[in-house]
Amino acid sequence: MDMLIDSHAHLEMKEFDSDRSNVIERARLAGVDSIVTVGTSLRLSRRALSIAREYENIYAAVGIHPHDVAKADEKTFDELKLLAKDSKVIAYGEIGLDFFRNISPREKQTEMFGRQLELALELKLPIIIHDRDAHEETLRMVKASGVQSGVFHCFSGDDVMAKQCIDLGFYISVPGVVTFDKSKVLHEVVRQVPLDFILLETDCPYLAPVPFRGKRNEPSFIVHTAKKVAAIKGVDWEEVALMASRNTRKLFGIAEAATTHDKAS
Repeated sequence: MDMLIDSHAHLEMKEFDSDRSNVIERARLAGVDSIVTVGTSLRLSRRALSIAREYENIYAAVGIHPHDVAKADEKTFDELKLLAKDSKVIAYGEIGLDFFRNISPREKQTEMFGRQLELALELKLPIIIHDRDAHEETLRMVKASGVQSGVFHCFSGDDVMAKQCIDLGFYISVPGVVTFDKSKVLHEVVRQVPLDFILLETDCPYLAPVPFRGKRNEPSFIVHTAKKVAAIKGVDWEEVALMASRNTRKLFGIAEAATTHDKAS
């Protein structure tokens, strides 16, 4: 069975509190080799790292999501810096701009995104970007920051924007949304972007692919995303799984997984 990597999950969220170990085991049985669980606040970044420490094949990212930046301050960033020293932390994120929901004021989002881009540069970590209805501003700030390594998670731009992201040295991450019939723009992105620049993700517990749409998403469902990407590209899905896994390992510096998937001793 070809091994997949879920490059963006939220196993630290409360939706998995009742059956987290079963979810992780189902992922293993489905051929998911590794999972990156991504913090969105200081508390959830701590939780993500604690799960990553518990399981050998799970890695963590730490950062403050744009929805949560209004409450962040320098003390928050000092704490994140400490967390980022752990060898299981492989990226800084999820950071960025969300001008769709505007849960945090736009000025605060922009200020804190700038601050976190500086921090990622200082920590020498690739970044995981959240960009919703803020394409131009996000690209401008990333370009200005000097950060040259990362991924636009749950990519929501068009193929022209995808090319701009790739030119900056970034990967494009494809979520389960690609399995929806109405996702024509994303289908075109997948068609145009070379496999060398594509990652696969669930963003679980959100955005479950068809045939699980509307249910809680989980890493084992990533197989459906890989198969849809393969269908769009006209290649075998194993090739998509292999290339996306290679890209994820390269971006995040994840070594080839050991043969055991037991909890780390």
